Amino acid sequence: MPKRLEAFVIYKCSCYNNQIQLPGGYMRYAIGIDIGGTKIAMGVVDELGNVLASQEFKNEVSKDPRDAVKQTSESISCMIDKSRIEGDFLGIGIGAPGPLNPNEGSLICPPNLPKWWDFNIVEEFRCYFSNPIRMENDASVAALAEKWVGAGKDYEQLIYLTISTGIGAGIIINGRLYTGSTGNAGDVGHMVIDASAGICSCGQAGCFEWVASGTALARQGTELLGSPVTPEEVLQLAKNGDRQLQLLIDRLFLYIGSGCVSLINTFDPQLVIIGGGISQIGTPLFKAVNGYVQKYALNPSGRTIQVKPAQLKRNSGIVGAAALFLQNN
Repeated sequence: MPKRLEAFVIYKCSCYNNQIQLPGGYMRYAIGIDIGGTKIAMGVVDELGNVLASQEFKNEVSKDPRDAVKQTSESISCMIDKSRIEGDFLGIGIGAPGPLNPNEGSLICPPNLPKWWDFNIVEEFRCYFSNPIRMENDASVAALAEKWVGAGKDYEQLIYLTISTGIGAGIIINGRLYTGSTGNAGDVGHMVIDASAGICSCGQAGCFEWVASGTALARQGTELLGSPVTPEEVLQLAKNGDRQLQLLIDRLFLYIGSGCVSLINTFDPQLVIIGGGISQIGTPLFKAVNGYVQKYALNPSGRTIQVKPAQLKRNSGIVGAAALFLQNN
């Protein structure tokens, strides 16, 4: 029998500032689940966008997705059983990589999760919970979060670009999330940036994701050094003075700048936000990308658009997934 998550008051919280004063009135809550290529994160979010409790675990790409859903469901139940909340529990929101079918609740063929192809994740979660469940693209829900309580809250037209295992974009137009005719708008990781750079997992040559994601950085660093390295190790070695890796990082910034200019020229936003693991590079990345935009955006007004880091950082996906219930999208 699927479990129904009932209203519960958090006594142990992990909000953005690590502190929260519990509301005295009636509050609404939702669970947000962020399915990524390397990790799965989940959290309890209130109607103000605070993450009250959260957990995450490594997502093994070789693992059966049914086992991952089971582990996620058990983690959610454990997290809630150890907590107490007063208020209205609205449902469970899921952000997952595309291509997907949000109406059916299924992942179609996400390039970085081949075991998840044609997997109905919503139906699988319904084996564990009887609450309402909704799903959208992971970059789309992150954009929703940043628009709601993050770096984009003062803007009506914005692009959220996530650069991590893969690359995707969430699009806000006139203050509302734009997902396209099938829910897959924003798969910008597979627009071509450098056709001379090799064949992407999707079959095209030189996709944005192939040349500028965290996965790409690790692959390129491994090729240069002759031994396996992580993106974090590449960045640290470059910081320590490895010249060939410094040049690799410079090229990464160039590719990301090029991608941002293409998005600015296409959508004419007021703001571009970058999140995901690569955004943690910080000031050198944003200085280089903003310099590129100021030089190469076609419209003079586009050259004034700022590219900023995500304010919610690792919580964007959790908050955005919960916002599928907590916000009028």
